[in-house]
Amino acid sequence: MTERIIKYGLPDIRFGTDGWRGIVNTEINGDTVGIVADAFARYLRENSDHPSCIVGFDGRRDSRNFAEIFASVLKQEEINTFLSDRITPTPYVSYYTQKHKLSAGVMITASHNPAHYNGIKFKGPYGGPLMTGETLKVENLLSHSYTEGERPDSVNIVSDYDHHIDELIDFAAIENAGLKPLIDSMGGAGETYIQNILQRHSIQAETIYAKAAPDFSGRYAEPIEKNLGPLSAALRENKAYCCGLATDGDADRLGVMTENGEWLSAQETILYLSDYILNTRNADGAIVITSSVTDKISGLASPHHPLREVQVGFKYICEAMLNEPVAIGCEESGGFGFGMHIPERDGILSALIFLEMLARSGYDRLSDFVRTKRRQFGEIHYRRIDHPVPHAGRTRILPLLYENNLSTLAKFDVSGTETFNSSRGIINGLKYRLKGGCRWLLLRASETEPLMRVYAEGQTSAEVEAILNAGLSIVSESYEKDR
Repeated sequence: MTERIIKYGLPDIRFGTDGWRGIVNTEINGDTVGIVADAFARYLRENSDHPSCIVGFDGRRDSRNFAEIFASVLKQEEINTFLSDRITPTPYVSYYTQKHKLSAGVMITASHNPAHYNGIKFKGPYGGPLMTGETLKVENLLSHSYTEGERPDSVNIVSDYDHHIDELIDFAAIENAGLKPLIDSMGGAGETYIQNILQRHSIQAETIYAKAAPDFSGRYAEPIEKNLGPLSAALRENKAYCCGLATDGDADRLGVMTENGEWLSAQETILYLSDYILNTRNADGAIVITSSVTDKISGLASPHHPLREVQVGFKYICEAMLNEPVAIGCEESGGFGFGMHIPERDGILSALIFLEMLARSGYDRLSDFVRTKRRQFGEIHYRRIDHPVPHAGRTRILPLLYENNLSTLAKFDVSGTETFNSSRGIINGLKYRLKGGCRWLLLRASETEPLMRVYAEGQTSAEVEAILNAGLSIVSESYEKDR
């Protein structure tokens, strides 16, 4: 047993939309992990008669070490604690939490953040993100000391998830269609998990960047077009694949490419997966989307499938999934949750459902499927810019903009303005709806990085650029006024 008291250099630990992330050593280190673990242990004791927790970790620098520290502090504080015996995706931790009726789950990861970050995600007993009010309770219990005990025994959390997945996916359809995907795990926790599941069902698959690497082999582990050059090149060089599937740093998000190495936008992926879940799988329940999702999704809504819009952050989709039947929940960043599963985004399951969708479409190449769907739904014109803004400034910009009450933007009349608040009640999201369908601007202050995210949808690519430029201009003008 080792007690540590931190007298100096304690950072300002504040939880965002999905736990806490910080720069390794300067913000997140063994001591700060121990302090958070101590607070979480006290939270669990206060909210459960027989508290229990699973701790998992990704392949980032110090993730295993941080997981061992976190787990040992929980055990010392008499929490029934389990520690994953290997690197696993976040959804494996979430599923294990729900299946074994644990009080909570903890994942050591910074998700898609750059490699010099690490972090801690909290999961509720339902197998999804801990709600904002609960994370604030943990934050309020932070102190300057913690006590490490013995490391708990390690457990295999993979087999439970795999058995569950076997019941959810029509693997026979994928095998009969002869589909062979190329998977890019981006050096993240996804490793060869998708490939292994498919091969157990006699389905061919290959994986690039299959070994988890602390630096993600020099890439940002966010599965968006600018980071998927290696996957695109591999697809163009080898015509044996039906599509490309990429998962992020902790494999709870999915990015997709055609067999020709062309990016399939997350907005299209959302639209096609939602259509499949609602109209082919005939799932019951609502469609839940974050505020950055294309307006075209409204065409799928019906009395049986009401459309719910929530602010950016999967925990808000999770909250909706806990309150009513939900068929599918989607966020623009590539996070998908399914009512038949846990209230959690899951890049592994999303990839498998995507393959099932392609298999049952009758096409054996994604580009042919996409061509048909674009004729059905039309083109989506959308883009996002991540605009660097110093931390102190970005938290004040959106409240100031809201007070200005814009009536026009990029020569379009503003038909409505929506605000979204952070866990501390401050406006951190502002959406301007512009007259005419599929026209809007969303400004969002990131809670995990020094960025202002600027999103726009329009009826043409030119409209999108005009709306984006107008958004960047008003952000810059507001920041300058506030300096």
